[in-house]
Amino acid sequence: MALTQKQRDERTALKRQKAGEEELRLRVRPGTKQALSELMEWAGIEEQGEALTLMIHHLHALGPGGALPMLEVPRHEITVSNIVALEFHRKSMLMIHQDPGCEIISPAMEANRLCSDAHSMLHDGEH
Repeated sequence: MALTQKQRDERTALKRQKAGEEELRLRVRPGTKQALSELMEWAGIEEQGEALTLMIHHLHALGPGGALPMLEVPRHEITVSNIVALEFHRKSMLMIHQDPGCEIISPAMEANRLCSDAHSMLHDGEH
């Protein structure tokens, strides 16, 4: 007698439980999906789960020295050009000047003020 769909599902679930299988879900963006599709095509693999399992095991087999460089998150270096920095500074100063409650304290001016205050404190203590 052939098994019903429910019996087949129960049998499959029991096999998975005995094997210690766990379902992992993964949400990806289009670029990641495209990369996985290309990798699967190159290797002639049709199942995503099979491709991911093979990649995990092969990457793990490389050990920490081989695997860790592959797991580094690519970082984008942001470089601000002099023109952009000058324009930002110019517009910032314009905004500060337009707000009557703001004052500009440049690092050099603040250092001079602190030195002057310290000098005054020293000389006031002498009298």
